[in-house]
Amino acid sequence: MSERIHRIAAGLAGALLAASAAAAPARPHVAPQPERPVYKVDSVIATLSNGKILVQVKGAVSSGGWKNVRLRLKRSPADPHTLVVDFLATPPPPDAPVIQALLPVSATTVLPQRKGVVAVRAAADANEMTAQILDSSKR
Repeated sequence: MSERIHRIAAGLAGALLAASAAAAPARPHVAPQPERPVYKVDSVIATLSNGKILVQVKGAVSSGGWKNVRLRLKRSPADPHTLVVDFLATPPPPDAPVIQALLPVSATTVLPQRKGVVAVRAAADANEMTAQILDSSKR
């Protein structure tokens, strides 16, 4: 008797799973969003140590759902004494429900030291901020 009950229960469970899979609407494929500048930069800290420049940037995005916040080195021949980094992130899909508020984000990167470079500028959508490179070996 118990074997028969187990077979019936297994059959019902399989039927329920198949029905729920058939009833679930197919989700359309959403193309990944391209990276965009974050809304603003709040602070930039650049520190030289062992021939490497550690760059730490804090700022904010204009809504929830942003991912993969990063700093990308940008070529800037205009000022050879300043490294420029773009403060980027991947925004949420256009139809995603997200909180509408300024939310904090941060990113860190390590760059090779270049001769003559004395500052780092981080660029966002609404502003830019420049910081002098601090030499941690001179403390």
